[in-house]
Amino acid sequence: MAATRGEKMSQRFVVRATGPARPGQTAALGTALFSANCRLLDLSQHVAFGEVTLEALVETADDLGAMLPTAGDVFGLDCRVEAVSTESEALWADVAKDPRWILTLMAPALSAEVMAEVGALTAEQGLTIQQVKRLSAESQLDAATSSAGPGACLEWRLSGTVRDSALLRDKILALGDRFDVDVALQPASLWRQHRRLICFDMDSTLIQAEVIDELARRHGVYEEVAAVTERAMRGELDFQQSFRARLRMLEGLNESVLAEIAESLPLMPGLERLMGYLKRLGYRTVILSGGFTYFARYLQARLGFDEIHANELVIRDGKVTGEVQEPIIDAERKAMLFEQIVEREGWHLDQAVAVGDGANDLKMLAAAGMGVAFHAKPLVRRQAELSVSVTGLDGLLYLLGYSQSDLASLSSDS
Repeated sequence: MAATRGEKMSQRFVVRATGPARPGQTAALGTALFSANCRLLDLSQHVAFGEVTLEALVETADDLGAMLPTAGDVFGLDCRVEAVSTESEALWADVAKDPRWILTLMAPALSAEVMAEVGALTAEQGLTIQQVKRLSAESQLDAATSSAGPGACLEWRLSGTVRDSALLRDKILALGDRFDVDVALQPASLWRQHRRLICFDMDSTLIQAEVIDELARRHGVYEEVAAVTERAMRGELDFQQSFRARLRMLEGLNESVLAEIAESLPLMPGLERLMGYLKRLGYRTVILSGGFTYFARYLQARLGFDEIHANELVIRDGKVTGEVQEPIIDAERKAMLFEQIVEREGWHLDQAVAVGDGANDLKMLAAAGMGVAFHAKPLVRRQAELSVSVTGLDGLLYLLGYSQSDLASLSSDS
């Protein structure tokens, strides 16, 4: 800013005040800055472990360092005043234009070694850590998983342009495997705060089983069907052909077996807790499965899914015929139904989340604003945007940005 004759040139300063947090410190700093004839340009305050960091960007024509009170006299804080150079302001402006990212680190326990590895990986990719905060409830990140949630979680706010996204994805997966943790990197999009829909695959995602394998076990053809199932899930076989082949092996199975299996289906850890919170938060929840409607309806009645889409077994005279009603829900139809639901509800695709484990989920995961490979096959983990392999299904709450303190508050208000 140019000064006229007789006027002093205005200068910008950063005032940093730190110390034990207590009420009235922001008011004291504001009063001091006002008394020093400062124009306030920006303000930031953060409290962690009982200590406050209060930073103000101000502009004044006076010698601010000489005018502010000695540390402790007014603030009860250590106070520093630093002049801001033109180069610093230009650097701030450049950084403000950088892409923003959110890295979520989840596991039953998190060590200092894992933190160091994540920090080194982000630095290698040219990403600057802007903030790290804990989303989990436990104050000790190395504590075992508790009933309060799926375990420990740190959320890292990053900025910068990723140098090699393919290499970064590979290293994130390798780091997760090495330390038995989940590492998920996603853009810090505004849409993250406005998700409305979550669609789930069923078999090996919502339940710890492949239902068709369980039916085959009861019918005495497990080995034959399981071999075909595994090849299909790895993407080695066309889904529709393999699906029809497996179904034919079930011809003659008693309908009563379906009810027995439904009652004994093992739910994926964290599912009941996740669904409880999603319903309170107003999400629409959908099962989109290449499995069978008989079992999807059972989960819907038990857990409150809003709608289901799956394959309808043809049953005659109390026996499975080995056929299903057309059309078969395969990868293409899953993705189509997913997009139709989003359009029908009047939402944006970026407001939709898809969760699955198999190759026939990939098209749906790719269409979603947030696609999560959950306890998935290696092929799916490599291709999906995000991968969760250690944490239970309620770890999705962390990916959506909810802290345990947020959810505890929600529970107390219910």
